[in-house]
Amino acid sequence: MGVTASRVPGGDGATVVTSQKIREGRVDAYKRWQEKTNHVAERFDGFEGAELYPPDSAEENEWVVVFRFAHVEQLTAWLDSGARRDLMDEARLLFEGAPTQEVLAGGEPAPQEQEVVTAVISHSVLPGKERDFLRWQDKVLKVQEKHPGFRGTELFEPVEGIQDKWVVAFRFDTRDHLDDWLASGDRERLLEEGNQYFSAYHVRKIGSAFSGWFRFGEGDEAGIPSNWKQAMSVVLALYPTVMVLNLTVGKVFNGWGIPGYLSLFISNVLSVSILTWVLMPLVNSALAFWLLPDRARSARTHVAGALVVMLCWAVFLLIFGLTTD
Repeated sequence: MGVTASRVPGGDGATVVTSQKIREGRVDAYKRWQEKTNHVAERFDGFEGAELYPPDSAEENEWVVVFRFAHVEQLTAWLDSGARRDLMDEARLLFEGAPTQEVLAGGEPAPQEQEVVTAVISHSVLPGKERDFLRWQDKVLKVQEKHPGFRGTELFEPVEGIQDKWVVAFRFDTRDHLDDWLASGDRERLLEEGNQYFSAYHVRKIGSAFSGWFRFGEGDEAGIPSNWKQAMSVVLALYPTVMVLNLTVGKVFNGWGIPGYLSLFISNVLSVSILTWVLMPLVNSALAFWLLPDRARSARTHVAGALVVMLCWAVFLLIFGLTTD
């Protein structure tokens, strides 16, 4: 697999965007392999997350995977590792042709309070046309800014001695607005002008959504658990948290004579903090087979996950019933 590395001034984060076509009949095997790859990557320093984006249609057949690391050096260590090479050798029969990637070093993350859709476009700029290409990109930006839903753009320059492609990432608030821009007459006219500055380009569309405790990075509402599953999962983490706090911090507060309204406020701050940064990530990981719509496709899985949660409830009730008055 060839690696395209790109860098912008400032910013420490590093993202690798990989696209690959999957052989017919091998999609399930690919998903299992990708999940295995994610688990291996998690063991590397600086790993922040991995997201899988399936194609919009069977005709496109382009699967996009995004890995995020805290620093470009940590991402490079993962890309160059023997563990990753072994995984790529294992998956060769799953792919149609060689996968392609861009590594985006630096840049600003997408705003987490919004749903956004990102397009990543790599350009093979003709020698001696770099300044013309940059002026053309400025013109593209001025036109993009006038289109509905535009949220911003970043330009990643090539790294001398590593690769020669320029990468542009731009965001829109919805897939429809992004598609409208990509199919617009304005962009078509700009591409006709830009063809004299680059020999080839490739477009990858990446969805991204955020939903508080349930941020799985699946790209759209299809990646968010059902409300009833969210409620059951929150109760699973919330009940033991509140009970333990009442039995520990609550007794301390009572002994110190802290007023009830203040004690309750502090306990709420502690419980929400524990849920957000400790317990809910653990619950999400342990119950991903049931919470993630992409995995929980059968009635048996829905029932099994619900039974697991209710069994945990029963265990907590038994424990606290035996240990409290």
